Amino acid sequence: MQTGRTLVLCVDRDDDIGYKGKIESPVIGRPACLRAAYALALADPEDSDLNAIFQAIKMYDELSAAGESVEIALVAGDHMHMLEGDRKIGASIDSLVKETGVDNCIVVTDGAEDEFVIPIVQSRVPVSSIRRVIVSQMPNLEGTYYLIKKFFNDPKVSRLVLVPVGLLMLLWPIAYLLGRSELAPVIVVGAIGIYLLYRGLGVDDLFRGFATALQTSLTRGRFSFVTYIAGILLVIIGIILGLMNILIYYTEVGILLYVLMFVYGAVLWIALAGIVASAGIVIDNFFHDRQSLAKVIVFPFFIGAIGLITYGASIYAIAVSNVPDFPFSTANAITYMLYGTIGGLVCAFAGIGIQHLVNRYVTTSETPDVIELI
Repeated sequence: MQTGRTLVLCVDRDDDIGYKGKIESPVIGRPACLRAAYALALADPEDSDLNAIFQAIKMYDELSAAGESVEIALVAGDHMHMLEGDRKIGASIDSLVKETGVDNCIVVTDGAEDEFVIPIVQSRVPVSSIRRVIVSQMPNLEGTYYLIKKFFNDPKVSRLVLVPVGLLMLLWPIAYLLGRSELAPVIVVGAIGIYLLYRGLGVDDLFRGFATALQTSLTRGRFSFVTYIAGILLVIIGIILGLMNILIYYTEVGILLYVLMFVYGAVLWIALAGIVASAGIVIDNFFHDRQSLAKVIVFPFFIGAIGLITYGASIYAIAVSNVPDFPFSTANAITYMLYGTIGGLVCAFAGIGIQHLVNRYVTTSETPDVIELI
């Protein structure tokens, strides 16, 4: 017989109990878990998490009948944001261990996705067993169609798959309407590549972080909210000008040169957007968090340095490719590339120097307080 106190833990990583059943997690105790199961069953009787909850209740009853000291709980993550959801699960388990006093855990899940949180559970409490609940069904064509339909009705899937496919299908007729049908394959393939990089490099997480920072700056009345909005507008201008450059200097060249044309038209505006946005962060830190000022003061300088170097390099790369009507010759392009590189390096070194001075200022301003406390 298992010694100590055991926690039967049902994990719902995508928070179906909250998203569908409107139940806040963590849920502790058999009656509360049973109510959560009923709420989810009424909202979606076909959800597999329902079976996992009932399996956890069954295991709890069996262990209780065997005379073991046992507790049952249900934890859930976030339906749309897995990173925040996993953090929520970790915090919930911390509070559960503290509240119930358990020293081992039996994890019950409904599939492989929920089992990704096993390391999170193990870092808080030893896991003595894992039970994966698989619902037995007879596969057939009608059932497969229904599952696919249900799959695409999920907001997470629709945003991940349907939205990009819809945008790609719109880009093709737009190219025809603009009279540049020969660009349609290039635009579609380029859009697919951008989307794959967007997902693969985790740019979506950066955008979510930016949205959170924008909301925080607005609710706290920070100056950075204004600079964020200005940065967004400048990025939009840069993207438009970059796309216009592709149309203006279009010729039968490779995809790499199209990217360089876009960079040539957009990079200075995007760099300016980064400088403006980071300047707002610097101002906010100066007034509200001077301890972190030295860490952020360098951002505008580094962004400017990258913008200048990239601008000069794009001019040179396009010029040596002999693109018709390009306003820079190869000789001029070399000069611009050198100016851009030197300007970028000067900008970066200036940022490092200013960061050093600010760091010394912050350290010096803290010293009297430390002496006084001693």
